[in-house]
Amino acid sequence: MKKNSKEAILKAAILLFNSKGYTGTSIRDIASAAKVNSATIAYHFENKAGLLEYCFTYFFEQYIKKMEEAYSSIEKGAMVCLKRMTADLLHFHCENCQLASFIYREMSLDSQMVREIMSTYLLKEKYYLQKVFERGFEWNEFRPHSIPYLITQLKGLLMMPFMNTHYMREVLYVFPNEQFFEQKYIKDLHMWIDKMLCTDITRKREAVLK
Repeated sequence: MKKNSKEAILKAAILLFNSKGYTGTSIRDIASAAKVNSATIAYHFENKAGLLEYCFTYFFEQYIKKMEEAYSSIEKGAMVCLKRMTADLLHFHCENCQLASFIYREMSLDSQMVREIMSTYLLKEKYYLQKVFERGFEWNEFRPHSIPYLITQLKGLLMMPFMNTHYMREVLYVFPNEQFFEQKYIKDLHMWIDKMLCTDITRKREAVLK
């Protein structure tokens, strides 16, 4: 029962934080949506700030874990590693569409929580991406580029559909929570890697392997 109530609270909090914003959501709102009392929320998370911290920690712990697991394949080649990393991260985002949307919106604000996330998880993210790009340059798989700009472009491609879900749905009629989107978009991400990064030698080698 306790596990079920905790999951219900988290689900309700993510939905409300995403639709009404963190400041626009009260503990009473969350309790009502989760069909629990405020004391149950206090038991699991202490308060609303505790809920927010849990959401951030859960998201970025899983995010970095995906990166670490993908990086373990680096010896197979930088291109193979980067394609696995983008596929795993996109799948994680699609599975957690509401949470990703809320987290990225909150990350655009300057707060103590955001600064802590940057100094821990996002520095790890930079480390893994930088290592993949550096290996790609070293092994002549990738054409030389500015690493900060490559990270900016790749993160933009991964984050945009989840930072702008209303735009995606209302203007482009694209739905990031649907399986079709994931299947289509990963092909586009991998095409970016092929066209933007890979040398002709790498592409020819991949074609032979296929």
